[in-house]
Amino acid sequence: MKINEIFYSIQGETTRAGFPTAFIRLAGCNLKCSYCDTAYARLESSGKEMSINEIIRQIGKAKYFDHVTVTGGEPLLQPDSIRLMSDLIRKGYKVQLETNGSISLKNVPKKVVKIADVKTPSSGHASSFLIENFKYLNNTDELKFVILDINDYNFSVEFLKKYIRSKKYIINFSPVHGAMSGAELAELILADNLPVRLNLQLHKIIWPNGEPKFT
Repeated sequence: MKINEIFYSIQGETTRAGFPTAFIRLAGCNLKCSYCDTAYARLESSGKEMSINEIIRQIGKAKYFDHVTVTGGEPLLQPDSIRLMSDLIRKGYKVQLETNGSISLKNVPKKVVKIADVKTPSSGHASSFLIENFKYLNNTDELKFVILDINDYNFSVEFLKKYIRSKKYIINFSPVHGAMSGAELAELILADNLPVRLNLQLHKIIWPNGEPKFT
C-alpha cells in the first residue's frame, strides 16, 4: 500500500474529537478540493510502499490511543484499504474511515465507523457524493459538510432536506478554517433549528501554528 504518513495526535474532528488517535494516511486522491488541507497527500507518489503487517506493527508502537483513523487522500482508491481495516478490526482496534464520499462504501467492514464528506460548491466537486452510499451508512456513521460561505451553507441545508430528513446519521457542519468563523456558522445553525453538530477542527485550535505529529 502507498502510505503518506503514520502518526499519533489528538483527534480533531467528528464525535471522537479530543481522543488520542493513531492516523494512517494513505496517498492519492481522485478529487482536488479548493480548501484541501492535506494536498501533500493528493498524489499516489507522495507515499511509500508498506505492507499491511508493517503498518499494523508501526501503529502498535504507541502506548495508548482510542482508535485508528484511516484517512487520505482518499483511502478507498487503494483496494487493500478494505483488508487493512478488516485486519485492524481483527486485532481489536476501533477503526474510523475518513472518505470523500465519491467511492462506494459497500465493502467497508461493518464495524468501521464511516465519516463521509458531502462536497459543497466551493470545493469544486459538489456533485461527487455517491448517493447509493446512503445504503451503507448506519446510525453510528457520520456525514461531514465543509462550509466556506453562505452558498455552501444553503447547499448543505437543501441536501439535508432532500436526502436525510428521515435518517439518523450524525451530521457535521464544519467551517473552513480562516474563511467562515465557528461563531458565524453556529448562529446560522441555531437560527434555522438544524439537527446538526458544529464540527470545529480542534487540532487547529490547539496548534494554530501547525499540528505536531508524533511517530
